[in-house]
Amino acid sequence: MRNFRTAAAAVMLAAIGVSAQQPTFKSGAKTVAVFATVTAGGQMMTGLTREEFEVRDSGKTQPITVFSTDVQPISVVVMLDRSGSMRGNLRLVEGAAEAFVHQMLPTDKARIGSFAEQVQMDPENFTSSKEELVEILRSRLQQRGPTPLWNAIEQAIASLKSQDGRRVVLVFTDGADNPGNFRLNNTSFMDVMRRAQEADVMVYAIGLEGRGAPAGGGGFGGMSQRPDAGLPAIAEETGGGYFELRKTQDLAATFARVADELHRQYLLGFEPTQLDGKMHKLEVRVKKPGAKIRARKEYLAAR
Repeated sequence: MRNFRTAAAAVMLAAIGVSAQQPTFKSGAKTVAVFATVTAGGQMMTGLTREEFEVRDSGKTQPITVFSTDVQPISVVVMLDRSGSMRGNLRLVEGAAEAFVHQMLPTDKARIGSFAEQVQMDPENFTSSKEELVEILRSRLQQRGPTPLWNAIEQAIASLKSQDGRRVVLVFTDGADNPGNFRLNNTSFMDVMRRAQEADVMVYAIGLEGRGAPAGGGGFGGMSQRPDAGLPAIAEETGGGYFELRKTQDLAATFARVADELHRQYLLGFEPTQLDGKMHKLEVRVKKPGAKIRARKEYLAAR
């Protein structure tokens, strides 16, 4: 389990005037951090208090030792599908991703990834420079190819390993996983699910109903295709969100919505009763009529 003392310092530095109780961490304590999104009627619900939340670890209610509504920094990999079926929408997606970048706060850091013939991420290190990230979106993404979706998300998760605090993958695709190669070691959905849970990485996914394309990326398939069915599942398990679109006009607003959500989540923390090296089931509830909550479903109680 990661020691979240560094995250506590980041929380204090990232506060931007939101009235909230600052989190406190006991020296040497190992704290499980849980980021929760609460909505009602499709709108973000803010202003809730510690007493309105309940956290259960393997069915047992735990005291919430950390609570904050402060805006907190994120480290995020924005991973974009460049498959052949995206042929007519590449510029729209790039512009939508720019909308996300422009919503970033000075304490946020990002890398831009794309997947087609290979998985590519730029720059070499995470950056807060919006100018650099926009330049990557406009001129440094790769050309069209197949759809190695789970390979791409797995590499994005791996790149977040060195980052402290809240770690996020935001992936966009219009199709299902199709690496377009004959290797036997392609990453599977279950591999990525477990990797994200163990690494405490939140996955957000935006899916666009698209037109099928051959594995080679020619873009001439004629059948309608749905985004990979694993995307809503991994988003739910990791506490992220899944948005499936039918109209490209909704892309920019959806990317901006993800940024808004990430900046209005609740931070809850508790101290686990045992560090047994196993995955533990998590359940987070909110005591508010009509409220819905999204938070990760498991955590690794690392020794």
